Amino acid sequence: MSIQKPKGTQDLLPGEVEKWQYIEAKARELCQRFNYREIRTPIFEHTELFQRGVGETTDIVEKEMYTFLDKGDRSISLRPEGTAGVVRAYVENKLYGEPDVSKLYYIGPMFRYEQPQAGRYRQLHQFGVEAFGSVDPSIDAEVIALGYSFYSEVGIKDVTVEINSVGNPAVRAVYRDKIQEFFAPVKDKLCKDCQSRFDRNPMRILDCKIDQKYGEGAPTILEYLDEECSTHFQAVQEHLKAMDIPFRVNPRLVRGLDYYTHTAFEYKASGIGAIDTIGGGGRYNGLVGQIGGNDQPGVGLGLGLERTLLILQAQGVEIPTTKPLDVYLIGLGEAAEKELPRLLHQLRKEGLRAEKDYLGRKIKAQMKSADRYQSNFVAILGEDELARGEITVKTMANGEQQTLKLDEFAAAMRKLTE
Repeated sequence: MSIQKPKGTQDLLPGEVEKWQYIEAKARELCQRFNYREIRTPIFEHTELFQRGVGETTDIVEKEMYTFLDKGDRSISLRPEGTAGVVRAYVENKLYGEPDVSKLYYIGPMFRYEQPQAGRYRQLHQFGVEAFGSVDPSIDAEVIALGYSFYSEVGIKDVTVEINSVGNPAVRAVYRDKIQEFFAPVKDKLCKDCQSRFDRNPMRILDCKIDQKYGEGAPTILEYLDEECSTHFQAVQEHLKAMDIPFRVNPRLVRGLDYYTHTAFEYKASGIGAIDTIGGGGRYNGLVGQIGGNDQPGVGLGLGLERTLLILQAQGVEIPTTKPLDVYLIGLGEAAEKELPRLLHQLRKEGLRAEKDYLGRKIKAQMKSADRYQSNFVAILGEDELARGEITVKTMANGEQQTLKLDEFAAAMRKLTE
């Protein structure tokens, strides 16, 4: 029996991987415009990082992490999300010493042991940004706008932004008591997870899909915001309105991570079954301190690339997956074929996409190959042309032919393709 890929993973094959390259390129270009710099962190970290950073009461840490002991008996976990690792790198490498706000982005795989379904994999991929060092609500709005711009520019339609304030620790302490008071009469009816959350993190009950009926009429955190939180949240909304970013306030929005303070947000789009959340993020003033650094405020987002591609497919958005070849080389005769690798290399050094046959096929089959590659030109080198130091070039769009000097061939082809 042949070995197959692990459950919840996928092979990204030629023809499909180009779609990934396309949206990743969009993300990188967008980050350059917003002045975010790339950071690359390890795929695995010490388990304690995620326990401290993501939160021990979260589903991610409690149920979904790939955790193992390495050969030194150290507990190691594959990263389930990007923020904790970026914060650790920010602290360890003393990026807080930079004079400006540290604005970073990442693209890469994350790992969560959960039941695979449409848009949800055990190895998933995220594009994320993190900004450290500022409490200014305009940077919350900037991060939200960056994510919205990403979805718009890759071609997704009808994306909605939902925002909420999850307050600060003082506000949440008051709200925690109110939530426990509200759910106390139905505590025994809650699902097993929410019964556990009741004492440890009762806000998460609002996020539960099973117990939503018991949450109807629950008090919202917006009723308990202090002046600082209320002012910050109001300013974020004003900035979003000024940027023409459409949003709605969802007072039940909690997010599944413990580190959020003040602003929390999600992006919604329909098209992948029951899942409509395609990305999200928020502010996390205090996370840097939790992970061991001189505390700095932060705000960020994480967007799922699998879900992005599924929405694009559901909405019928065509992503360019192939680029045509510039030149396909054909050699007629042993001496001419022997010359092709040198010419091919020269073309590629000139920056051209070039290819030749490696299967010893007849010219008719090679021309079909050039058609499959959508080559703009076919260059044919015969024994007579080789003797004269020339090569015949055919323009595939109109069938016109011209003769070029071999010693000027690569440079001449570059000019023809400009």
